Amino acid sequence: MRNRRRLLHQLAYYRRTTSKQDFPFSTFSNPSLVHSHNKCRAAETRRLQLAYLLQLSTHNKLISHPKQIHAHVLVSGLESNVYFSNVLLRCYASSGFLCYARKLFDKMPEKNSISWSSMVSIYSKYGFYEEALVVFLEFRRCCFGDTYECILASVLRACAGVGGDNRGDSIGKQVHGLVIKVGFDQDIYVGSSLIDFYVKGGEIDEGKGVFDCLLEKSMVTWTTMITGYAKNGKSEKSLQLFNQMMETDVVPDKYVLSSVLSACAAFEFFEGGKQIHGHVFRRGIEMDVSVSNVLIDLYMKCGKVQNARKIFDLMIGRDVVSWTTMISGYMQNSFDAEAIELFFEMTSSGWKPDGFTCTSILTSCGSLEALKQGKQVHAYSIKTNLQYELFVGNSLIDMYGKCNSLANARRVFNSMTDHNMVSYNAIIEGYARNNQLSEALDMFYKMRLKRIRPSLLTFVSLIGVSAALSTLNLTKQIHVFVVKLGLFSEIFSGTALIDAYSKSSSIPDARLVFDDMKEKDIVVWNAMIFGYIYQWENEEALKLYCDLQLSEQKSNIFTFAALITASSHLASLQRGQQFHGHLIKMGLVLDPVVLNSLIDMYAKCGSFEDACKTFDSAIDRDIVCWNTMILTYAHHGEAEEALELFERMKELGLKPNYVTFLGVLSACSHAGRIADGFLHFESMLRFGVDPGIEHYASMVSLLGRAGRVYEAIEFIEKMPINPGAVIWRSLLSACRVSGDVEVGKYAAEMAISMDPTDSGSYAMLSNIFASKGMWEDARSVRQTMDLNRVVKETGHSWIEVDKEVNVFVARDRTHDTEHICSLLDNLIPQTELPDSVPDNIALIVNG
Repeated sequence: MRNRRRLLHQLAYYRRTTSKQDFPFSTFSNPSLVHSHNKCRAAETRRLQLAYLLQLSTHNKLISHPKQIHAHVLVSGLESNVYFSNVLLRCYASSGFLCYARKLFDKMPEKNSISWSSMVSIYSKYGFYEEALVVFLEFRRCCFGDTYECILASVLRACAGVGGDNRGDSIGKQVHGLVIKVGFDQDIYVGSSLIDFYVKGGEIDEGKGVFDCLLEKSMVTWTTMITGYAKNGKSEKSLQLFNQMMETDVVPDKYVLSSVLSACAAFEFFEGGKQIHGHVFRRGIEMDVSVSNVLIDLYMKCGKVQNARKIFDLMIGRDVVSWTTMISGYMQNSFDAEAIELFFEMTSSGWKPDGFTCTSILTSCGSLEALKQGKQVHAYSIKTNLQYELFVGNSLIDMYGKCNSLANARRVFNSMTDHNMVSYNAIIEGYARNNQLSEALDMFYKMRLKRIRPSLLTFVSLIGVSAALSTLNLTKQIHVFVVKLGLFSEIFSGTALIDAYSKSSSIPDARLVFDDMKEKDIVVWNAMIFGYIYQWENEEALKLYCDLQLSEQKSNIFTFAALITASSHLASLQRGQQFHGHLIKMGLVLDPVVLNSLIDMYAKCGSFEDACKTFDSAIDRDIVCWNTMILTYAHHGEAEEALELFERMKELGLKPNYVTFLGVLSACSHAGRIADGFLHFESMLRFGVDPGIEHYASMVSLLGRAGRVYEAIEFIEKMPINPGAVIWRSLLSACRVSGDVEVGKYAAEMAISMDPTDSGSYAMLSNIFASKGMWEDARSVRQTMDLNRVVKETGHSWIEVDKEVNVFVARDRTHDTEHICSLLDNLIPQTELPDSVPDNIALIVNG
């Protein structure tokens, strides 16, 4: 508008100064002079009109094509006028016609510094930085040095755009020298461009040097320097500079506020972001939507979800970025239900989510296994043609995989026209989660055929399914791939391999992987400790913990949960109490994971009182904690307390689950409370729990322990699911208690027919025969075991002496056997066997 008013004033002035009264009478009395004057006046009028049109077309884009004006310039014979050519250059540039601008520039018979500066600026604006530098070098050779500030600033922007190119860096520093030489080092425009050049090149200190030398600084100068610190990972420096700016007369605008807040968000610098928010609030600065969006992002990345929601709710004007940032923040902080709710609120309010919004909400749907909502988002993506976006398709595959809807995941994958590494990782992970090994390997094979390089996540997924299925050969093959691609040093791959080898009963291989890893975090240590415990090598787990204490890593709750489990397996109360003491000192004793492990450890170590005290000391008890205590009461024969605890749990509003009913039915079985057992068994469906094989086994045990073995057989025959060996073993165990030989033989036959390799059924039947003095039958069962090559699991016993756990097994030769046997030889003669041999002695003799 300013240019337009200036042109109008020029036209008015021209009319005033060229009126009839301004010329002598003799001039108008001479026709030739009047004709000449009118001709000049018309030419000048056309020139001003063309200048006015060019200005309008440049600033307001009123002309559909600048070539129309260019044609008028040529017709008017003004093509050699530098002013018109320069305005035409800007007109072509603003319309995006760079080729026409260059042609015009090359044909200009005369160029001034503005011409050269315009051409450099045009190339820089559209990202043709190399061309901009070439034009500048041509300018230097032509020695146009009348006006420098515009072209210097433009060429510095080009040097900054070239980035890490050595040529751009060299020219930029030469330009800096030229700036100082010609005396433009205090020019704000040139100075800001110099700062931008150094900042984008990563030379933040040189940029700060230029910044400090400027006597006068504009908002652009401050913003460039603050943003530079932020992008170079120095958020604290960025905040310090922002505080210095606050002491000047420069008022921060939305750009500088957004820059410094983005710096705080990138490095989760909550305190700095909170200070800036407070400044905005105190100064009464209007919260621009972009500033509000960055504040939401900051609070979300710092885990302050409620603060972010308050800003979102107070926003008068929101855009798609506001909704997307809020939904994405909910997802990143595991507020998945809130993310889904906000997404549907967004659509119902008339907003159209973009691909990024859909990606975030699909991740939340996958985390919650919310298949219905995920399908709704899928339908929306189809309606808005977003399903063709590669990242949206990948998110759909991931969501369906996590929701166990692999058919839909595969359909999405097959419908995609293009696949990348993420696409294959998502579908392989989906198959791996559901232990579909052949499909996962088939997708991996296709991935290799397409020459898509597998990533670390690809191998972690394959190693995970290999671990779940205990396929040792596959684990070794994947291990070779990982080493071949140079991914072995990654912590994630090492951890996954340790887990896979441990679950495949190959602890030595797991330990080799552990020892070969140069870098180990606490997750790696925990994986190895859990691997030892998984294979019941609890002593090795405790030894590894001693090595952990000598390392730089600090134990976490999962470490102690594993160590407490090892202590419970060894029935080492003293070790368990030591770990309990460590947890109290670290303030981790109230964590649910640790609490449950402690209760289980005290119960298995026979310290029932300490288990009760630990449970009573818990402030926040989850369902696992209640289940652990109910099972503890049940296994110690405290059926009344177990059932009372179950009622208390329901009164507090906790919903019992699969494991809860195992504890309750076990308590009823130990106490012989048949009526209560059937009552609780029939109530399971009301709580949404389908009875499993373990629940049916508990009911069989309940009937068998009460001597109602025939009712137990009838119950088994009426089961809606096929009874497995565990059901018949439960009946066999009950027959051992009740002494029913016939039913015991029948139950053993059924169990052995379903699982011929199970030594437990043979051992229990042999014990039944031995308890009745049927030694031939007992010996016959043992012989059958030998013929069928069924190996009885070796029994263990242990004792803790001088803080060291000593483990003994049958035919042990690892200890001081001769000394132990000599002591036994001295003790045996002093032992007088009674006439009636107890059952347990008979078992030892015949075992």
